[in-house]
Amino acid sequence: MASQAAALRAVPEGAPHNVAVDIRGVSHAFKLRGADLPVLDSIDLSVAAGEFVALLGPSGCGKSTLLRLISGLDQPTAGSIAADGEVIDSPDPSRILVFQDPTLFPWTTVWRNVATGLDARGVLERQRGRVDDALKLVGLSNFASAHPHQLSGGMAQRAALARALVNDPALLLLDEPLGKLDSLTRLTLQAELVALWREKRFTAILVTHDVEEALLLASRVIVFSERPAHIKAEFKVDLPYPRHRDNPQLVALRRQILGTLGLET
Repeated sequence: MASQAAALRAVPEGAPHNVAVDIRGVSHAFKLRGADLPVLDSIDLSVAAGEFVALLGPSGCGKSTLLRLISGLDQPTAGSIAADGEVIDSPDPSRILVFQDPTLFPWTTVWRNVATGLDARGVLERQRGRVDDALKLVGLSNFASAHPHQLSGGMAQRAALARALVNDPALLLLDEPLGKLDSLTRLTLQAELVALWREKRFTAILVTHDVEEALLLASRVIVFSERPAHIKAEFKVDLPYPRHRDNPQLVALRRQILGTLGLET
């Protein structure tokens, strides 16, 4: 898929488009019935430009909340988050958040769904070719005129990725984007997501509950505690791509991470 498609047009071929992310002393709490509900507790984390980092931890510990803070959709209660040294205080097209559900508009075509970001910024008429490029990149060129109800779950998630990639993001934030897919489709899209990242070289931060998925995709895995979350451990995944589940190093890392999470191995 990715290896057969041309790069999107916003960046010269071969030029990386990514950012470094620095999270410093970030804590966050929600208001619940007039009281503070702590979610994140003094998170310090640096993500290098072009790195692929996975966030693991118990359900409800605050991983998705951290993605929203990084995207600029919400502001932390304390601490700061910066992209290439600039504090993130609002959303920006260079930072795209992809959710577990594709959230495509059911009343219009795949092409129009992918074009949403360009249309909202008033540049669609000048950059229509980028929509075609993005659809080609994710293998959906033949479904440009289809409607979301005509797509399988995996195809719908590819359309959501194309909608993100058409903006040529420097930072792609992935909130369990493959979590609701069947196992075979999930395996396919895991490989294709890695291929997209290796071709486009954006910075990627993935939230997942799947330890194996984190190890197959990411160059580093961050393990969070129960809420309010703090970082319990970091694991460097120094293995070449494509990775294989039966690789002894990957199996050993999986055991270590499960042990850190307090699960039987």
